[in-house]
Amino acid sequence: MTDKAGGPGAAEPAPPRPRSPIAARRAPQRGPTIDDVAAAAGVSRGTVSRVLNGGRWVSPAASAAVQKAMRKTGYVVNHSARSLVTRRTNAVAFVLSEPQDLLFEDPNFSVLLRVVTETLAQEQMTLFLTLNGGGDARDRILTYIRGGYVDGVLLVSTHGDDPLFGQLAQAQVPAVVCGRPLGHEHALSYVVADDRGGARLMTQHLLDRGYRKIAMISGPMDTSGGVDRVAGYRDVLGKRVREHLIVEAPMYSHHAGEEAMAKLLKRAPDIDAVFVASDLLAAGAIGTLRRLGRRVPDDVAVGGFDDSRIALTTDPPLTTVHQSFEQLAQEMVQLLTRLIRGAEPSAVQLPTRLVVRKSA
Repeated sequence: MTDKAGGPGAAEPAPPRPRSPIAARRAPQRGPTIDDVAAAAGVSRGTVSRVLNGGRWVSPAASAAVQKAMRKTGYVVNHSARSLVTRRTNAVAFVLSEPQDLLFEDPNFSVLLRVVTETLAQEQMTLFLTLNGGGDARDRILTYIRGGYVDGVLLVSTHGDDPLFGQLAQAQVPAVVCGRPLGHEHALSYVVADDRGGARLMTQHLLDRGYRKIAMISGPMDTSGGVDRVAGYRDVLGKRVREHLIVEAPMYSHHAGEEAMAKLLKRAPDIDAVFVASDLLAAGAIGTLRRLGRRVPDDVAVGGFDDSRIALTTDPPLTTVHQSFEQLAQEMVQLLTRLIRGAEPSAVQLPTRLVVRKSA
């Protein structure tokens, strides 16, 4: 019989079965927890939690200790779990409303993307790039945004007739536009360069250099850059403006600049200067002038706008208007994070300045 008291007659317990190497490898490894971070930092679990949720009511010393302990222990924030509590995704959509090719052709977009990504990373936020080609693409983007997959939206190169402006405003989705959202300035936040002031600087510069038949190649007139840069050109020339000397490019691209310059020369072969509404357009315009045997600036002076890296690669180097895309990107992120935290829509205008090189 078996001794229930566990005496000499008791059955010996079976030895534990050794775990196979495969089972040992498959065993889940426990990652560091908030308690581990608290122990390493010498603070309470509640202090660590407050640091992870924004740092309110935590001293700088305690916050620094927690950050150091997180690095030491290798603790990684579980954003999925946190989003259930905060109802935030810590993600932002970057919506570019231009053909995909322009994302790689126009260097300004790459600067905006890089700086926005870097600035969001400082806020522990992620960027999703989406291309708004209109129609079904726009509907998919809006469904995604309304579905709560992002906390806010950055709109770049959006045209005034795009219904996305009104749809985002109506849905009360935090959104910041690069440039004035034509017709929606009071409903949406935006960051814009002083396009009109910069256009005045360039047009006045061309006048001061002695040019008298000054034409203009504008950007699309359903964008704030298109509207405001033409307005600055008109401000300076006043009654001297000749409407046939203004040609609208349908988009900011090299090819559009080539075609606009060819059209302009057919209308007025005797122009002596042209203000072009972007460096990319201006590079195309210079290509057409060279192909038709016109020297820059001897026969036709050319001025651009943006001061992108393209301005240094044209022959000759391009006189242009500088706007800081780095600052534009930073201001857009700052405005958006404030909106996400409950601020009211607002606008920021950044200064522009003339950069004189050899093309004018």
